[in-house]
Amino acid sequence: MSDIPKLLQPIAEEIKKGKKVTFFNGAGISTKAGIPDFRSPKTGLYANLAKLNLPYAEAVFDIDYFRESPEAFYTLADELYPGKFAPTKYHHLIRLLQDKNQLRRVYTQNIDTLERIAGVRDEFIIEAHGSFAKNHCIDCSEEMSTERVKELMSNKEKNNGVPICESCKGYVKPDIVFFGEGLPEKLFETWSEDEKEIEIALVGGTSLTVYPFASFPLELHKDCTRVLINRERVGNFTRKKDTVLLHDCDEIATELCELLGWASELEALVKAELNESNVEENEETVLEGLEEAISKLAIKEKEGSKEESEKEITKETNSKDDSTKVDVKDVSSKEIVSKDDEKDNV
Repeated sequence: MSDIPKLLQPIAEEIKKGKKVTFFNGAGISTKAGIPDFRSPKTGLYANLAKLNLPYAEAVFDIDYFRESPEAFYTLADELYPGKFAPTKYHHLIRLLQDKNQLRRVYTQNIDTLERIAGVRDEFIIEAHGSFAKNHCIDCSEEMSTERVKELMSNKEKNNGVPICESCKGYVKPDIVFFGEGLPEKLFETWSEDEKEIEIALVGGTSLTVYPFASFPLELHKDCTRVLINRERVGNFTRKKDTVLLHDCDEIATELCELLGWASELEALVKAELNESNVEENEETVLEGLEEAISKLAIKEKEGSKEESEKEITKETNSKDDSTKVDVKDVSSKEIVSKDDEKDNV
């Protein structure tokens, strides 16, 4: 018999008493939606991106590399763009807590916007690393609509599907925080308001290795009820009031809703979402699509490199030819002078 209901019962009782829940979300809450996580050795996105000619896998999210070669990021973005995935039960649990006025905040490392798609309002969401929700030019900061970005991304014949700013011709990217960019001010402002007020913290699907996000749930006050929901134990969840659940996030969402008497409401939200979205993506198809896109880009890069090499060889050959070539007029002139000199010397 599973130990989950027994471990969750005290948390359910606290929620029933009116305490509000704050979420700290990582990529693991979205894997059931079909989105691969980033760091798994074989199936993670970084492992697949290693097949591209990148200086390092994370370069796909490096702002300097993006300026030089935005195609790598948009290869990934094609496969991850919102609209291909439906929220999980865990996302719908967040929505239920909002609707029952028992959600305080959602701090998320995820860029997939699945909290928003589940119906969680903007006022509750803090996207620590940004998201696909909005798009701006990296040079002049002009905003571009999501519809326009999608339109430009779909036209691979123009700029390899990279959206270009219509004002300054700079590259446009979603408001995802890249390495080399500052985190949103809203993150720190909201955290300073929330830190001492958080009653229940659900920390789900995260390795807690990326700072400063990782420090937030670890530094919560001692009276806070902290719950780790993860495949493996991470962080410092050793306090008396801590609960560690090494299980699937959706499984925990289902069990908690059972204890709260919300099971039918959860299932209704899930069913409505699936009927509306008709999403058929899963982790396998995403990885297959990503692999195909990476292969195509790798071939393009190889062809581009070959073309550049051929240009360089042609340039060098022409340069050598120019250095050994003597102008016909110059040769004739020198020969004439030489003959005249010979006559004078006779």
